[in-house]
Amino acid sequence: MLKINKIYNMDCIEGMKQLGDNSIDSIVTDPPYELGFMGKKWDNSGIAYNVELWKEAFRLLKPGGHLLSFGGTRTYHRMACAIEDAGFEIRDQIQWIYGSGFPKSLNIGKAIDKNGGNQLNWFIPYIIEVAKEKGITKKQLTDLFPSKNGNPTGWLYNKIKCQNITIEQYNKIKDFLELPFTSLEEAEREVIGKSKTNKTVYQRIGSDNEGGEIDITAPATDQAKQWDGWGTALKPAHEPIVVARKPLAEKTVAENVLKYGTGGINIDECRIRTTDKDLNNIIKKNNSFGNVNNKEYDGIHFVNTNRNIKVNLQGRFPSNVIHDGSQEVISLLGEPQRFFYCAKASKSERNKGLEGFEDKQKIFNGQSDKSSEDMKDVEKRFTTEPTKNNHPTVKPLKLMEYLVRLVTPKDGVVLDPFMGSGTTGIAAKSQGYNYIGFDMTEEYCKIAEARIKSVERQKRLF
Repeated sequence: MLKINKIYNMDCIEGMKQLGDNSIDSIVTDPPYELGFMGKKWDNSGIAYNVELWKEAFRLLKPGGHLLSFGGTRTYHRMACAIEDAGFEIRDQIQWIYGSGFPKSLNIGKAIDKNGGNQLNWFIPYIIEVAKEKGITKKQLTDLFPSKNGNPTGWLYNKIKCQNITIEQYNKIKDFLELPFTSLEEAEREVIGKSKTNKTVYQRIGSDNEGGEIDITAPATDQAKQWDGWGTALKPAHEPIVVARKPLAEKTVAENVLKYGTGGINIDECRIRTTDKDLNNIIKKNNSFGNVNNKEYDGIHFVNTNRNIKVNLQGRFPSNVIHDGSQEVISLLGEPQRFFYCAKASKSERNKGLEGFEDKQKIFNGQSDKSSEDMKDVEKRFTTEPTKNNHPTVKPLKLMEYLVRLVTPKDGVVLDPFMGSGTTGIAAKSQGYNYIGFDMTEEYCKIAEARIKSVERQKRLF
């Protein structure tokens, strides 16, 4: 039997099978969004859509236990359907809204210029037919573009799916298949300015640009001018979280809570705190008393006897919107203090407890930049800033603390089948809960264990 307060480096389904029925109080997790993020295999396995996974989650949860699971905007629906098919009730959806998302849109005008103004969508289906006629396999075509370590890649599959190809790839295949076409060259675009961007994501290897600068260029060909300003995606600004519950085993929520400790959500401890501004606005609006400073009002009711107005100073009722406090979100929501606020994870938060770990840099396709021998192959890839916690999708601690607190009873056990770098475990331990987690990547398990131990040491000290 597996122990609590431990992370296991193993497949989550296999690990969950070793836990007892009705042994978990809540599940709070951030599974793969199945987008192939940064070239990671774990983000393209289909596990988030696997009904077997969610059936195991269903079996482990106590009756009335809640499941909170993040999803990607493009793939959330498939995950939610799998959760529902496993037997869960879909109770709600929480929106985590932020202003710091970076657009992952293809600039169509630039793409056309990169191909010398030529449309190459037809090329992949064409070469597959030519290769078939010449007895050349798809594997032989894929082997033309090995990864840095020499292993096979999913190049051909990805090109068939995305229908895009670079000039270098076009010319290499043309020569390999001895096609009767001319070679192509990239159209030279005029640099007309500079722009600042996110250095941690978009600093090109070997580029002269510094401080996250990128070139602003003008279309070079007539075709590119026609499609200048067109792209392929919107800026990401939210992530949905499914709120699901295992059906009650008793007739009422009250009876279920008394028997199992699960079935409800922790409203009062997740209220949005009443601010000085909130209180002063209410007082001014009702023209009763003067301004007051809101310091120790939690749990107290202010009553305007003249107009019979009651204000619950514990704070606002928790909603299904969470935001990051960015100016973009504030402009959108108008009164963001109505919602739970949580900024994205800072570098210091990500790396806390990892003082003895090595800084690692990641190339944008997810491969580690451990040597410079084959760097000529990656001149056009992007790098991330070196960091000790190199997990690509670290969630903010305050956000995970809030979610864990929302659905976990006192002294309860929180399960995270996709522990990653351990933020759910940290959130649980920092608030007095227990946890158990699984992750397939040994490197991330070591990072998670070190981060959680740091919190446990701090709790003992203070």
